Parts: sequence; C-alpha cells; structure tokens
Amino acid sequence: MAKITKSQWDFGELFPAEPPRRVLTVSELTTQVKRLLEKELGLLWVTGEVTNLRVQSSGHVYFTLKDAGAQLNCVLFRGETVENREILQDGRKLAVQGDLTVYESRGQYQLIVRAVEMQGVGALQLAFDRLKRKLQAEGLFAPERKRPLPKYPQRIGLVTSPTGAAIRDVLHVIRRRNPGLEIIFVPCRVQGDGAAEEIAAAIRLLNEFVHAVEPLNRSSVQASAGSTIQPLNDSTRLDLILLTRGGGSLEDLWAFNEEVVARAIFDSAIPVVSAVGHEIDFTISDFVADVRAATPSAAAEIITEGLFASRQFVAGTINWMWQRIRARLARKRDELTSLLARMARAHPRRRLNEKLQRLDDLQAGLARAVKYRWREWQVRWQNAQQALARVRPAQLLARRRQSLRELERRLRERLLQRLTGYQNQLAAVQTRLRLLSPANILDRGYSITRDAATGEVVRDATLVSHGQRLKTRLKNGEISSVVEGQG
Repeated sequence: MAKITKSQWDFGELFPAEPPRRVLTVSELTTQVKRLLEKELGLLWVTGEVTNLRVQSSGHVYFTLKDAGAQLNCVLFRGETVENREILQDGRKLAVQGDLTVYESRGQYQLIVRAVEMQGVGALQLAFDRLKRKLQAEGLFAPERKRPLPKYPQRIGLVTSPTGAAIRDVLHVIRRRNPGLEIIFVPCRVQGDGAAEEIAAAIRLLNEFVHAVEPLNRSSVQASAGSTIQPLNDSTRLDLILLTRGGGSLEDLWAFNEEVVARAIFDSAIPVVSAVGHEIDFTISDFVADVRAATPSAAAEIITEGLFASRQFVAGTINWMWQRIRARLARKRDELTSLLARMARAHPRRRLNEKLQRLDDLQAGLARAVKYRWREWQVRWQNAQQALARVRPAQLLARRRQSLRELERRLRERLLQRLTGYQNQLAAVQTRLRLLSPANILDRGYSITRDAATGEVVRDATLVSHGQRLKTRLKNGEISSVVEGQG
C-alpha cells in the first residue's frame, strides 16, 4: 500500500509492491480438480448412447457415452464385477453407474463404470437375449430336434386371435391354394397380460386333443369359416400347429417371447409353425418352433406348398423335363468347355511363354531403370555446372556491370520522359496564362479606364461625375482625361 503524502513534493510510493501470488503446477491443479469432482459428485448414474467402444488386450473396456449436446469418456476395468457387461455395444442407449474422476495423465475427466443397465425397449431386448441364451443352452433351439412338416397336410391346428388380421390372411391363402385343408381353430389372446399363458394352454389343448388324454370341451375347438367342424373323437389327428399373429412393436409381440410359450412349443408332439409379426420380427417362439415363417401369409403358403407345387408340377411336367434336359446339356457343355480351357492353360508351352514374357518385362524394366538413372545423373551434372558458373566472380561482376548500365539507361530515359512532361505542362500553363491575361485583351484594341484618384475601374458611365479625372490604359501607354459630360 502506498504511504500517505506529507507535503506537496512527497508523492508517496509510485510503484507499490505487488501482493504475493500462488502459482500451481499443472499436476497440482489437476489433482485439486480430481479431489473436488470425487468429493462433490462421487458415485452417480448417467444415461446416454454408447460410441467408440474398444476392448484392450489387457481386458479393460473403454467407450464414450454421448447425447445430443455432450459426451463423457468411460472406462470399465477388467477386475470390476459388472453384470450385463455384454450389452456394451456401439449405438445402444444405456444407464451407467460409476465414480466421476480425472485421468491426470491427460487432464480429462472420466467415469469409472460400476454398473450397466439397459433403458426402455432395450430392457425388453436384454430380457429377450437372456431367455434366448438360456433356452439355447438347454437345447430348445437345436436344429437336430426340429421336425419336418408333412408335405401334404390334411388337418392343422390354428392358434391365434379370432379378431386379428392374421387369421384373415391365413384363411385367404388357404382357400386360394388348398381349399380342402381342414382347420381346428383354438382362439386365444395374442397380446397383453395373460396372453402367453393362453397361447401355451392352446398348444397343450391341441396336443391333448390329438392324443385323447382327456375329453375336450366342444366349445373350445372351433372350425374356421369355410372349413368343416370335425367330430372330437380319438381318431382325430392333426398334422401340424400354426401359431401366428400380425405385426407390432416389441411390447406387442412380447407374449411370444415368454418362457411358458417356448416350453409349450418344445413339449408339443405335433410340429409347430411360428409366424409372428413381419419379416424383420424374431421371437423366441420362432427359434423353438420347427419352422419359422416371415408372415402369416407366408406360413399359409409354406403349409400348402406341397399340394400347390404338386399341381403346378404335374401341369408343367413336360416343360420341366425339357428344361432339365437342356440344363443338363448346358452344364455338360460348360464342363467340357472348362475342361478344354484348363487343358490349354496347363500346356507346358503356355507356361514357358509366360516365363519368357516375364523375362522380357524384367529386361525392359531394367533398361528403363538404367536410362532413368543416367538422365538423373545428367541433370545433376548440369545443375552442378550451372551452380559453379553462378559463383564465379568475373561472371558475377560482369552481370552486375551490365545490370548497372541497364539501370543508368533506364534512369536517363525516365528523366528525359519526366523533363519532357514538365516542359509540356509549362507550355500549356503559359498558353492558358496568356489567354487569360488583360494584356491579351488590350492587344485586341480594348482599353481599361480607372478613376485617377482611387484607381478603381470604371464600368458604368453613370457612376462618373463632371470634372472627374480619369486614366485610360491602352496597349501602349496611358491617357489622362477629365469628364465633361455623360453620353
């Protein structure tokens, strides 16, 4: 602080000492930021989309959690016990729990992951993946247990909703392709709470109906429109069961992802066809079933394919036979052509010609390389000669003298041009002055009359008085006069 002045000449301390300041190193500052973050935030949950996922050879997992406005670096160490580690994939939206800290070596903050969870539809997807892995481990998806469908089914069981679009699509295709097919329809819900239990019960009901384990309630088995109601007796048999519904979201199709439905399909003694949703939809029932169809209409086409194809086959047998014969001849012709080409390629003379051509290419390449190197050395030699010539004093002095003479010549020309310009300007100014000079006017016969006393120019005759003395200037000399009258 400056001291108080005591006189008009005491100005105090003009340059006071600066207060002491604390200067931190980068490491000290980073350590303080790390302690502050860990103390104030600590363990927290963060949600976002996974991107830039990479797994190091050490087993540590690094990824970035981002949203529309920012991103956060995350690390999952190998020794950290975290469930659902496998759901860490690029593009997935996750909720991540971890400790917020600072990686001091880079000076950036990051989240050390302690837990990972899916969000929204992702939770259903996670449950789907878990059940899928469980059932696959138990062998429910094994290809060897899947049974082929009968080629010419005569009676099938249909499990679906009586009010959905799936049953209309199935019946429409069956009437068009195999109207004689008999359908045993068991209605059930295909969406909502309790739908999975109803679907499983319908599958078991059809199996009990086939094996006649216990009498069936006639009201629970219905025939579709246009089909014949079959008497429920021990001799009634089913060739397959069609389990179907229309498309929808993952939540809408969730009944077909329940374990109870998968177990019922697996325990069914009758082959099961699963046709749930659209082509892009896959459910657990599709994996357990003996056959999976992309849509309900596709399932009906698969079931009726044997009879429908047989009719077409019988109608087109002759054309089919000719096509087969022509195709067989074409294949044999292609095989013969290929064999001849292989024999030609394998001939020793061709191999020798290829080696000779390779030798020619190598010789040409060697000649080009030698020529190129020779030109390169020529250019280097010329450059060296030019550089040596440029550093010789005599030549350099000669060039400087020539340049000086050229500059002198250009200076003289420039001075002459400038002098000529000034002379022309002077002549023009003299001409203008001569044209504007009063003497030039007097040369043409004019005169200038002034008051002899004041020297003012007389421009109006009414302004002079009798007896006033005047002076008139002519081209040569002046005339003095006295005013006697006004004209």
